[in-house]
Amino acid sequence: MSFDNEAEFDREEKMDAKLWKRLFGYAMRNRALFVRILVSMLIVAIIDALYPILTRFAIDRFVRPDAEPTADGIWLFFAVYAALVIVQGFCTTRFIGRSGEMEMAISYAIRQEAYLKLQTLSFSFYDKTSAGYLMARMVSDVARLSDMIAWSITDFLWCGFYMLFCFGAMFWFNWKLALIVLAVIPPLAVVSLYIQRRILRYQRVARKHNSRITSAFNEGIMGAMTTKTLVREEQNAKEFETVTEDMRKASIKASVLSATFFPLVISLGAVGTSLALIFGGAGVQATLGGTETFLGVITAGTLVSFINYASSLFDPIQQLAGIFADMQSAQASAERVLSLLDTESEVRDTPETEAKYGTSMDPKRENWEPIAGDITFDHVDFYYKESEPLLRDFNLHIRAGETVALVGETGAGKSTIVNLICRFYEPRSGRILIDGTDYRERSQLWLQSSLGYVLQSPHLFSGTILDNIRFGRPDADEESVRHAAQMVHADTFIERQQKGYDTEVGEGGVRLSTGQKQLISFARVILANPQIFVLDEATSSIDTETEQLIQSAITEVLKDRTSIVVAHRLSTIRNADRILVIRNGAIVEEGDHETLLKKGGYYHDLYMHQYEEDAMQEALK
Repeated sequence: MSFDNEAEFDREEKMDAKLWKRLFGYAMRNRALFVRILVSMLIVAIIDALYPILTRFAIDRFVRPDAEPTADGIWLFFAVYAALVIVQGFCTTRFIGRSGEMEMAISYAIRQEAYLKLQTLSFSFYDKTSAGYLMARMVSDVARLSDMIAWSITDFLWCGFYMLFCFGAMFWFNWKLALIVLAVIPPLAVVSLYIQRRILRYQRVARKHNSRITSAFNEGIMGAMTTKTLVREEQNAKEFETVTEDMRKASIKASVLSATFFPLVISLGAVGTSLALIFGGAGVQATLGGTETFLGVITAGTLVSFINYASSLFDPIQQLAGIFADMQSAQASAERVLSLLDTESEVRDTPETEAKYGTSMDPKRENWEPIAGDITFDHVDFYYKESEPLLRDFNLHIRAGETVALVGETGAGKSTIVNLICRFYEPRSGRILIDGTDYRERSQLWLQSSLGYVLQSPHLFSGTILDNIRFGRPDADEESVRHAAQMVHADTFIERQQKGYDTEVGEGGVRLSTGQKQLISFARVILANPQIFVLDEATSSIDTETEQLIQSAITEVLKDRTSIVVAHRLSTIRNADRILVIRNGAIVEEGDHETLLKKGGYYHDLYMHQYEEDAMQEALK
């Protein structure tokens, strides 16, 4: 799975109803909260629609153009009006708070589901998907969607209720005049949707060019040295000017359309108000003169109410057009988030396996067979791309408790073999057996809970040194943590820290050196006490003296455990039970260190070359 930035902007403009129905389903998960918002908006909309009715009553009751004005009942009117204002203010406060709560609930639900999905996806997903893509989906896209969904529901409810009550009141007052005033609504809706779509189109173009500008800035900053050494300043400036000019043109078009939109809405709204004044005014004059028009009897209060409704009806129409435009604009975010949630793991346990052994989130450890560590590759074929096979009919048997080292040039297939053993990937054909059983007949967690993997580039999590060492065994006591640190000689530098094991390592371990992070990752794996160890260039970031100390510790730790060591520095694998030389996805040499040296083959040449390099470096010191 990869993120196509251009496709985000070039997608079709029509909305996907199924997609939005699914997203609005997150709001429906908290039905009690939704009902409270619904009730609050209903009350607010009803009161908004009542104000023109109260105005009609006040004019016809107290002003009375056809008779002497009176103040009889005005205090009751004032009390009712004041009560409505207070109730509306209270309900407005409530729906704003509840809409904010709904926004957080939607964001929480989507992020929880997405994080759970990320925990269960196979390694192949992370191998093909950038961290930046995932962070954008989990943070900005989810935030945008939750904000839009929660407040769109609020706006949509208010617009719907308000328009419904306005239409009802207008038809109740005078259905003929209502039809005349509402005749401008269909063209207004069409114009609103058309212009909003055009604005959206140009905004997408502007965002595309803005993305290119950001990329140009990034490349200009990161590649400043290359630019200067190749004397590319003038050419870069011309290319940047072209991109910014394209964005300027698209932005101007969007701004012009935006500036055109509101006058059009106001103009069409004024037409509706004018129709109310023309026909309604004639009706009022006829009524005051004792005659009737085709509209029937129309009082001065009714005319004022119609004018109020006519002028205010266009606000919800405009808001609805804006909601649909926002949904179109946010559809790319919606598609990216849902595509993440719908991503299927390439490595999956069968339903039968899950029924017996459980899932990664709900393991049934009581059914797990113990692992001895016997590993067999049985006629395995594997490729990342079908056109570029890496392993063909690959066979290998690693006995339980054996230490096997994998050496070879970059791209030979060492990491592929390790990834298959760990079941980060699965064979395209053939089988991998753990203790004589195809590991696809067991759960992924069954295998990976017995794996200890030390990477060349160690990763630490935010927290203390103590937290990181017992990351795989949260229930481990402090004494066990200290013992694990002592075994890999990490205790020396830890105790020099001001807070010792309670020292914060920072995000990703930024407060520690690479070597110190590696020692902590060693201690973490040893504390987890796995049956199968995988060491992938694990000592490459540690100085020679510390490496020798760790090697002696590892030798003790790895007794009676299966271990696979991927090594570039051949001095670290001389004590391995077997060394496998991998070239082009095949084993070309096999044996212990002494046996391979005597053969005088590829391993001999590689070892002698490294020996000469090391000797030269020592001489230069």
